[in-house]
Amino acid sequence: MQETCLPQEAVGAAFNRETMLDVRRRTRDAVRKIASHIRPGMLEEDAVELARDVLADAGMLRGWHDVYVRFGRNTLKTFGAPSEPGVYLGENDIFFIDIGPVWKQWEGDAGDTFVTGSDPERARCADDARAIFHEVRRHWLKEGCSGRELYRYAEDCAHHRGWQLNLDLSGHRLADFPHAAIHNGALADFDHAPSALLWVLEIHIRHPNEAYGAFFEDMLLDDSHYL
Repeated sequence: MQETCLPQEAVGAAFNRETMLDVRRRTRDAVRKIASHIRPGMLEEDAVELARDVLADAGMLRGWHDVYVRFGRNTLKTFGAPSEPGVYLGENDIFFIDIGPVWKQWEGDAGDTFVTGSDPERARCADDARAIFHEVRRHWLKEGCSGRELYRYAEDCAHHRGWQLNLDLSGHRLADFPHAAIHNGALADFDHAPSALLWVLEIHIRHPNEAYGAFFEDMLLDDSHYL
């Protein structure tokens, strides 16, 4: 991680690089475990309870944000917006998971999208959310551009692939808990080059005409963390 003296990139007394990376691993593992238990016919509210149980079993009893599991048309919802109740996962459907657990004193954050069945456009949507994330991440590595410039680039990447980018989900800080006491602004509003390990890049795309979307998020890190 590069040295920084920007107030938006301050950390708390407990901040530790290796522990933050370990919590990242734990959080990403939890997303995959939650997804492995979700099946067509499941009610979204039951999937949220399942996710909470998985996190509790992993020792991540507290979250710095709520647990989100979004099915079908609820994948269009922005962060913090309540889901439409009573939505069941279909046989050829799409869903995403977004969790922000706290393990001991350190924050995690991860989100990913999954599909059921064999609908090619839903599968492409899920794949493209990940692909756009990495396009933007590599642009950050190559150009060292600001957070604001990264999200302008992300809009272009989404448009090129035929999707709309939701800028209400536009990245944020991550640190030892609570990062909001240090900085609570969006990455898309940050006018400096974000440092590695301190920021989460969020990509939420929507189909231009149909009622579904996809989401992916992770820390801004170099390629060695994605081998």
